[in-house]
Amino acid sequence: MVHNSGQLLALRGLLSANAPAGCPVSARTTTPSPTHTVTSSLLKRPLQLTLYPQAVLPEEMSWRLHEGYVRSATWDLEGECITLGLWGPGDAISSEHPAVQPLEWQCLTTVVVEHIAFDPHEQLEYLRRERQMLAELLTIQRIRSGDRRLLALLSWIGQSHGQVNSQGCRLSLSELNLTHRGLADLCGLTRVTVTKLLSRFRAEGRLLAVGDSDLLIPHQP
Repeated sequence: MVHNSGQLLALRGLLSANAPAGCPVSARTTTPSPTHTVTSSLLKRPLQLTLYPQAVLPEEMSWRLHEGYVRSATWDLEGECITLGLWGPGDAISSEHPAVQPLEWQCLTTVVVEHIAFDPHEQLEYLRRERQMLAELLTIQRIRSGDRRLLALLSWIGQSHGQVNSQGCRLSLSELNLTHRGLADLCGLTRVTVTKLLSRFRAEGRLLAVGDSDLLIPHQP
């Protein structure tokens, strides 16, 4: 018994000798390593992705769009792509519990998105904008006249993702990476028809070139 007590006292003395000066053994604490601190900080950051044109956002997630433009799309029974909306910087988008299936978020340009969790207000605002955008696109696609339909689409794009001033509605198709084929898909016309109509609009003054790539739709008298 005495022998065991001596061993305990010796062990305690050894631990005390190895402890920092002025620090009792029982009071010693473990300081997190810098690597552990950095890892914990990274784990708390929301997921952020940079994606390139024609890439598709991961499914069943919600995102804040910081840079670039995406379109929400689905398909009909014949496999034709149907655009449901165009979304740009600052918009909150989601493929969680979609009202339309299948639903795909396609990158029109290089985009930067950050994963978010919708609060009830953001969820309602997203659903409101989604319905409004879909209704506006369907209204445009119902216009029988091809030239009026294309002009209505260009005006809608300019009002949603361009600028409206005293001269008219200004938009940049190159910023959205919208080709003639992309415009044709949006308004239900052929690419050839869109190209011919755009040329005619410029000749008639209904569409004006501004700067290197912008277009202006003048206010009609």
